[in-house]
Amino acid sequence: MTSADSNLFFDVEGNPETQYDIVNWQPDTDGNLKHVQVGMYDPSYLETEKFLVNNSAMWWKAGEKQVPVSVCTPSCSPGFRKMSKKGEPACCFLCVPCPPGEISNKTDSTECSKCPWDQWSNKKQDQCIPRTIQVLSYEEPLGLTLATTSVFSSLFPLAILALFLHQSNTPIVKANNRSLSYVLLLSLELCFMSSFSFIGYPTPAKCLFRQMAFGITFALCVSCILAKTIMVVIAFNATKPNSNLRTCIGPKLSFMVISICTLIQTILCTTWLSLSPPFLEYNTHTYPGQILIECNDGSSIAFWCMLGYLGILATICFIMAFFARKLPDSFNEAKFITFSMLAFLSVWLSFIPAYLSTKGKYMVAMEIFAILSSASALLLCIFSTKCYIILLRPEKNTKEYLIVRDKQR
Repeated sequence: MTSADSNLFFDVEGNPETQYDIVNWQPDTDGNLKHVQVGMYDPSYLETEKFLVNNSAMWWKAGEKQVPVSVCTPSCSPGFRKMSKKGEPACCFLCVPCPPGEISNKTDSTECSKCPWDQWSNKKQDQCIPRTIQVLSYEEPLGLTLATTSVFSSLFPLAILALFLHQSNTPIVKANNRSLSYVLLLSLELCFMSSFSFIGYPTPAKCLFRQMAFGITFALCVSCILAKTIMVVIAFNATKPNSNLRTCIGPKLSFMVISICTLIQTILCTTWLSLSPPFLEYNTHTYPGQILIECNDGSSIAFWCMLGYLGILATICFIMAFFARKLPDSFNEAKFITFSMLAFLSVWLSFIPAYLSTKGKYMVAMEIFAILSSASALLLCIFSTKCYIILLRPEKNTKEYLIVRDKQR
């Protein structure tokens, strides 16, 4: 009993059974706050009627009639992670997309998980999918085009070799050291064939073989041209009175030059394979979502030494041929060798920046293109004129014609 003679009742838990008014503070037209009853709570009513609220009478922030969400940010969907806001309550957070290569597959995930090394995240960042494999294969248009070009190009050295063997006793073949021509044509054939080792899925054995095959075959090719140039210079000077160079004319000197120059490149490649050999690599860092199956050169210094040695041989050959270009035409290939070496050096000098600026299968395709281009340039510059005379101007392929032209000079 209270002092006002009113009774107080308590439930079994000790809570007073009192009716409560639910009041909402609302601004009036003057900007003052007024208390507006919007509902009531009476524990003595039925369970469903204890708490009654008139939602339409409620006034929320900025006059909104809808009940506000009890959190600052809606739930983060899969592919996102929650990141708390500095100085804000725990219910206030940011939904941050998972970084590339990571996923979240749950709602309101607090962190993202990394995909396995051979997988990558999908566009929604909620699932890991297999990475795309990038390799210069025979099935794709680029690989098929380069392989077809290599096959077609490799037929020309064989055809010219067959022509020279058939015309082996004619002056145009004999005058230009036919044995060296045969070796040069075979080496050019090997150069064209070496491009096939760069196409298709790499293997550990192919990685060890392909750069060595490329370097040695081109060293053999350029050495043959260098030997041809040396023989042109010796042959011209041997005709002078009291010349001691007559004893140098013959196949021994030519094949000695070829052997020594090719052996140096072989030693460079063997050292490369012994100290830091190329190896098969699964590159997942260059392109997101892709695996580059490629051959790592092992030592980039060794690769550039091998290529630099070819450049030195070609430069020496170019200089010698340039100064010998005005010798008599009847047995002089110096002009054609000059053009061939100029084309060869131009191709490989252009190759260097292009090679360094590309990655993956396009870097391999660039090297194949340089191989085919340089080999084709050598074949065209040195043998096209001879084939033209043999096939279309046979009247010039006679000893009498060469003698008459020498006398006219």
